[in-house]
Formats: sequence, C-alpha cells, structure tokens
Amino acid sequence: MRGVLARPGVRRSIWCAAALLCLLLLNGCMMGPDFSRPPPPKVSQFVTGGLPAQPMEAAGASQRFSALADLPTDWWTLFGSPAIDSAVSEALTGNATIESAQAALRQSEDEMRAGAGVFLPQIDAGFGASRQKYSPVRIGSDQPSTLFNLFTLSASVSYVLDIWGGHARMVEALRARDDVQRYGVLATYLTLTANVVNAQIARAAYADQIVATREMIGLLQEEVRITRAQAQAGASAYSAVLTLENEQAKLEASVPALALKRAQAEDLLAVLSGMLPADWHAPAISLSDITLPAALPDTVPASLVHHRPDILQAEAALHVASADIGVATANLFPQLTLTASGGYENTSMSAFLHRNGQVWAVAADVTAPVFHGGTLWFQRKAALDAYAQTRASYRQVVLSAFGEVADVLRALDNDARALDAQTRAMDAATQALHLVRIDYEAGTVGYLQILVADQEFHQARIAWLQGVAQRLQDTVALYVALGGGWNDRN
Repeated sequence: MRGVLARPGVRRSIWCAAALLCLLLLNGCMMGPDFSRPPPPKVSQFVTGGLPAQPMEAAGASQRFSALADLPTDWWTLFGSPAIDSAVSEALTGNATIESAQAALRQSEDEMRAGAGVFLPQIDAGFGASRQKYSPVRIGSDQPSTLFNLFTLSASVSYVLDIWGGHARMVEALRARDDVQRYGVLATYLTLTANVVNAQIARAAYADQIVATREMIGLLQEEVRITRAQAQAGASAYSAVLTLENEQAKLEASVPALALKRAQAEDLLAVLSGMLPADWHAPAISLSDITLPAALPDTVPASLVHHRPDILQAEAALHVASADIGVATANLFPQLTLTASGGYENTSMSAFLHRNGQVWAVAADVTAPVFHGGTLWFQRKAALDAYAQTRASYRQVVLSAFGEVADVLRALDNDARALDAQTRAMDAATQALHLVRIDYEAGTVGYLQILVADQEFHQARIAWLQGVAQRLQDTVALYVALGGGWNDRN
C-alpha cells in the first residue's frame, strides 16, 4: 500500500483532489442556471409592408420617420409647449405615485445591501451577569449548595461557506429584484409623463371646441331671429323656427359637456401633480400652442426590448426566477458552518479578566438534509415552474409591446389621412362661406344663407380640431410605445 501511495501519479491525483476541495470550499460552485438575456424577436419591421408612406402630411404639418431622430428622455419638450413642460415638471416633483415608487426602489436597494452581508463573517459580542445557586446533588455529591455570582464576557464569529453558491444566487436574486423596482420606477415616470401630456392636449382641444361651439350658437341665435321675423311676416313656416331652436338647444347642451371634460382634465392634472384640484391653477392653452413633432424615431424592432421599461422589468423578473432555482438547488446539498467563540467567565468582577477565566471554542458544523418529506425537492420544482411562468409572462409583454407599436404606426397613418380629408372639408366650407358673402353683397342671396354657410364652417372646424388632437395624442402614444427615452443606459 505504501508503494502505491508513493507513486508520483497517485500523489499528484491526491494533491489535485485536495486542491480542488480547497477551491470548492473557498469559492464554492454555482448551482442553477446562469441567467442570459432573452434574445430579441428576429423581425425587421413592426407591421407588414413596413412604415407608412412618407411623408405623412395633413393640415400643413408633415411627419416623417428618420433614423437620425432621437428619442430623448424629456420627449415631451418636442411639442414645443411651455404649458406642457411646466405641467410635466410639476408632476415629476409632486406626484405621489412617483414618490412611492422611489421609496420602493430604495427599500429594494437596502434589502440587497443587507443580503450581501451573508458573504462576511458574522461577529457577535455579549456580556452577562447573574446570581446562581449550584447544588452538587445533581452530580451525586452530598456537599452543601453554593451561592455565587457569575460574570460572562463573550465574542463569537461564525461563517457559512457558500459551497454550492446558494448565497450567491440569493444575492443575485436580490440584485435582480432591485432591477425590477428600478425599471418599475422608469415605467411609472413614462406613464405619468404621457398622462400629463395627453391631459394637456385634451384640455386644449376641449377649450378650442368650446370656443367654436359658442360661435355656432351665436350664429344660430341670429338665424333664429331672422327666421322668426320671416315667419311672422308670412314668408317662412314657423316649423323652420322650431327646427333652428332645436339645433341651438343641442349645441347649448354640448357646451357644459365639453366644459366638464375640460374641468376633469384639469382635475387630473392637479392630482398627477400631487395637488388638490382647488389649489391647482392652469394657464390657458390652445391646440395652436402645441407643435406637432416633424421627425419621428425610426427604431429598429430588435432594439425595442432594450428600450421599454416594462420589457426590462419583465426581464429582471425572469432573472429573479432564474436565481431562485439556484437557491432551491443549493438547499438540497450539505451546508458547512465554521464558528469560533471566546471570552471570560468569573465569579468576581475584580478578577473578571484573569486568564484562569478564559474560555474558547472552535467548531465546524456540517448540516445535510436527509429526509424532509420531499419539501426541498418540490421547492426546487416549484422554482422551475415559476421560471417557466415568468418566461411566458415576459414573452407576452414583448408581444404586447410590438402590438402597441404596430397599432400606433397604423394610427398615425390613418390620422394623417383623416385630418387631410377634414382639412379639405374645412377649406371647402371656408370657400363656400366666402362665395355666399359675395352673393349677399351682390344682393342675390339673403343673410340667412350666410349664417347657414358659417354654421357648416364651424362644424367642419370642430371636426378638424378633433383630428388635430387625435394626431397629437397618437404621437404621444408612439413615444410611449417606443420606451419614451427610458432604457437600461439612463
């Protein structure tokens, strides 16, 4: 046997095994899968046929997709509206949801730092003072009982060797949870800013529609007056008066509804800014104060997964599920804990630190799971199932994101087409009104025809205002669908 051990090859194998064991004890191995980012979808376009026809022109404004167009973090400034910029700034500094999300992020960061302490030795110190009565009878002696004081000063050090990488996976999961919260904050920022911009656009559209509707009501009032005079003179039927009064009443009923929607938009802006509606005062705004961005970002579809906070958040959740598999796997294997303790024990404070009272202990404990009724095994299977569930959820988030971008691209194209038609209708109504006025000045038509033509013009203008607002809001939807400038680099 001595001859076998003396062989160089056997000695080398023993030393290699010992070195491997030491390396395993010092560094540990990592159980469970190593996480890698899911690959982006292999597509070259968001919709069949590619981007809409370029440029998208309507109402004197043109939009074009450009690879040079940047999507900044403060994308709302592209609309060139000081009122929008001010409202967004107020919301970002006063919104309660943002404050809550930031607090949740700080909590996850602190939990991550707390979890990282598992890699360091755990050191504890203690001091105790007690008065005890000892009875020798307990050891079979008939000596009298002893009454004494006992003072104890101790310190202990323990360290759990992360042999199987369970602790490393746990901290990895904590870091990934921190990423979940971080991207959740960015998603909250994006949703908040989009809601503020959309509310301001809606508020401007309602204000302009109220102005146009009130002008139409004034025209109808004049038309009713003239028609009533004609009916009294016998030149017109009184039913025409009733018809006009019916139209006037409908328009007057629409003004409070528009005013209510505008007030609701203002109340929403107040709440988003962290203020009470009674304390929030908004400056006047019109659609003419908002500029339609001309250059739209031409984003590569494969890069969308790295730009949208909700996708990045789902990816971080997938990372958490992957790390949890490693934690559950490591729990199936033995755990090694090193401990050391020392201190002083004495019955007198005056001789408390005398070397005769020194005590110490060094230990290594190995704990191995033997039988847990299948608990640890099925906990690992549950972790695998959770990973499969999270992976499916991630895939659904990506699919929904691509679907949103495709919908917005089609909406922008349709918005331009519809607004172009509405612009032509308003131009035709404008020309008709101009011709009727010329005929009225020439004496060939009555003033009532002017009122009718003017009313048609205002109706076309209201439809045009709605088309302008829809195009602006769909542009906002595009910025949000593309990630709004928030990504894993900022």
